[in-house]
Amino acid sequence: MRRLRHLTGHHRTVASNRVLGLLLAFNAGAVNAGGFLVVHMYTSHMTGFLSSLADNLVLGNMKLVLGAVGALWAFMSGAGSTAILVNWARHHRLRSTYALPLLLEAVLLLLFGLMGAITLGWRTPFSVPLTVLLLAYLMGLQNAVVTKMSSAQIRTTHMTGVVTDLGIEMGKMLYWNRQGTTPEHHVHANRERLWLFAGLATMFLCGGLVGAAGFKHVGFVFVVPLAVVLLTLSLPPLWADRVRLRLMLRGRPMAAPAALAAPAADQNRDTTPAPGGGHKP
Repeated sequence: MRRLRHLTGHHRTVASNRVLGLLLAFNAGAVNAGGFLVVHMYTSHMTGFLSSLADNLVLGNMKLVLGAVGALWAFMSGAGSTAILVNWARHHRLRSTYALPLLLEAVLLLLFGLMGAITLGWRTPFSVPLTVLLLAYLMGLQNAVVTKMSSAQIRTTHMTGVVTDLGIEMGKMLYWNRQGTTPEHHVHANRERLWLFAGLATMFLCGGLVGAAGFKHVGFVFVVPLAVVLLTLSLPPLWADRVRLRLMLRGRPMAAPAALAAPAADQNRDTTPAPGGGHKP
């Protein structure tokens, strides 16, 4: 319980960011690949939708333009929801800073697993089913969680930056440092970053395989175990905050615990940067 609380709590470390990032990369791969089998669209990254928006504006296909706008709007709304929840938790000095958006994602995933067939038939003003908007919202929600907790060091819903940084580290590892070159000019790979990016890409791929197989053979209900994992990650910090949250709901504010009564400037720091940094958005 204590270890799970550290994974999604307000206090961040390089190790906790890495473990949570790997778990969420698996989740994103599963939702992205499984969702493609249902709606024939990848909803975890927005590059394709931006390209579709540009192409179809030129071609005059307004139905596809609306679909791309809807997916982009849903993804940004998910990211915005995370920003609201995280900053609200910081303002109230809660331990569950990053657990709140993960709890919301878990609840929505659970509802999607139980009602996915229904949402697939619900039309929207954006000419795409509600399922597309829901999946894009979930991925925006999750991507913003990892972005904020790691100060943009880690991304989990799209692999372009991850694979780019992985290739850079591999190139540095294979670089031939000629004899006579001074040590300070030697090129060395950052092996911690290399293994992190390799792990993220591998977990996303494994999640995609599991998600595609799950949606194909089980259907929408396959996402229920994914929701349970997110619930398991988010509940320990919320349980630690249960007294404060209960009093807040009753309109009776409570003094922050001493461990959380840090200056506001300190609370605005998302995490300790990973060694060697990481790719920026």
